Order: sequence, then structure tokens, then C-alpha cells
Amino acid sequence: MGKQEILDKLRDSIVKQDINSTATAAQEALDAGIGPVEAIEGGLSVGMKIVGDKFEAAEIYLPQIMMSAKAMNAAMEILTPELEKAKVGEGVGTAITFVQEGDIHDIGHRLVSTMLGANGFKIVDLGVDVPNDSIIDEIKKLKGHKVILAGSALMTTSMLGQKDTVEAIQEEGLRDDVKIMFGGAPVSQKWIDEIGADATAENAADAARVALNIMK
Repeated sequence: MGKQEILDKLRDSIVKQDINSTATAAQEALDAGIGPVEAIEGGLSVGMKIVGDKFEAAEIYLPQIMMSAKAMNAAMEILTPELEKAKVGEGVGTAITFVQEGDIHDIGHRLVSTMLGANGFKIVDLGVDVPNDSIIDEIKKLKGHKVILAGSALMTTSMLGQKDTVEAIQEEGLRDDVKIMFGGAPVSQKWIDEIGADATAENAADAARVALNIMK
């Protein structure tokens, strides 16, 4: 099986919520010499984007999202040890990762947390449905450190809360203490510019590159 076929299998298994197939394809990718980052970027993230688009279009619902998450986790159990072996840097900063309040869809969130950790960030994972108060408290705890906020939202409704998060950080006088990166299916660069955040990324692997760049 060729490289693209394996990546397509990873993609399709996420879309079809096929846990066994995803794990098999992840191992096949490694056996074929495909690196974990490429497997995530060219396979899992592509499938995740399709799942997000289908959810936004009301073609699938929460049970399917949860099964896709389980399929993704099965692949990450195989790929994460290889990511750990290939850490790019150490001590680049702390990443506070979370899913926006009102949203519990954590497929992208988990991938981004994993990729940031593999690139040398210390991860503080706040989980899903996170209120602004919790985010503010965590930023205050890390005052004086290099910090990036990495939030995600799969739904347009929860994406709107990202603006509130930026405003809350500004009101607390903490904006200069943290870089802010948001992602998720409905998030665009135009939205990032509008709300005064620092960056967005196309996928989890890109999120790591963007984060490293804005933390320089």
C-alpha cells in the first residue's frame, strides 16, 4: 500500500468512526516510514476537518463526533510514543489548552495539545467547556512565564465566545502576558484579526509550527 493510500485510510477511518481501522492504519503508516507528524497532518487532521464540516452542516451529530474522537485516540496511542521520541525543542513555553465554553468537542483540542507537547511546550490542559474565569486564573498563576493560550471551538456559537475570552484577558490587564491562538472549523484569519487574537492554524501540526513562531 502506497503512502497516500495509507493517509487516505487514516482520513476515512476517522470520518467513518472506524476505531480498529484507524489503529491499523496508524501502525501501517509507521511501518511504511511515514512520520507521526505527517500521519496526523495528512490523515487524521484531514479526517477531523471533514467531521467538523459535517457537524456544522448537521449531517452528523454528537454520537458520531464522539466515535470519531475514539477512533482518533486509537491512532494517537500508536503515534504519540513516536512523537515523544522526536521532540523538536524543550522549554519553549507553557501552552494553556482548552475547548471554549459551551463546546465539548475535543477531537482537535486533543490533537493540538499532543502536537504542542511534542514540540517542547509544557501543557496545561483545562479540558472542555471552559469558562473565562478558569482561563484567567491559569494565566495569573503563570504570570512571568512564557505562555500561549490555545483554544478551540467546533461550533460557530462557541467560536463567538473567543471574542469574550480576549476581552476578559484585556480587562484583567493580562493581554501582554500571553499569546492567543484559536482554532476550530469555523475559525478564520479574518475572525482572529477582528477579535484581536494573535494567530490561528489550519490543523494540529500547523498549530505547533505557528505556536513556535509566535513565541520567538
